[in-house]
Amino acid sequence: MTTTLQLSDNTLADIARNVAKYPPEQKQSAVMASLIAAQAEVGWVSPEVIETVANILGMPTIAVDEVATFYNMYNTKPIGKYKLVICTNLPCQLSHGETAARYLKETLGIGFNETTPCGTFTLKEGECMGACGDSPVMLVNDKRMCSFMSKEKIDSLLNELRAEGKAS
Repeated sequence: MTTTLQLSDNTLADIARNVAKYPPEQKQSAVMASLIAAQAEVGWVSPEVIETVANILGMPTIAVDEVATFYNMYNTKPIGKYKLVICTNLPCQLSHGETAARYLKETLGIGFNETTPCGTFTLKEGECMGACGDSPVMLVNDKRMCSFMSKEKIDSLLNELRAEGKAS
């Protein structure tokens, strides 16, 4: 059995706002939003995060774990400062998605589901991101969509993120 952790007041308020959207007897419907809020604070969905969310929502821990491990938007292992997810579905593959993925692996020196030794980048393979006309596409930290990812655009993005990482 793991132990629960204390989330910040802001995260708890965010979870409460999401729980309030549902009837009290259906508060477990806020599980996805609650996991996102906790992940934003902690950086990943640890066993402690899962237990904490389960306690808040009155759910079995295994039920929260099933949600966290089913969807790829949850990081069930620690990740780097920047999570790079490249679409590897067929439309992106037909528009040089495999070339972009191979270039990222070579440039970063890691494979999918790995993190650079410095802890800056984690590379993930992603499902369709709904931007097939912009392929190959990449998602940075689950928030920023990058389109038409040529070698030059990948280099530019990596340089930008490295510089941003040093500044913070």
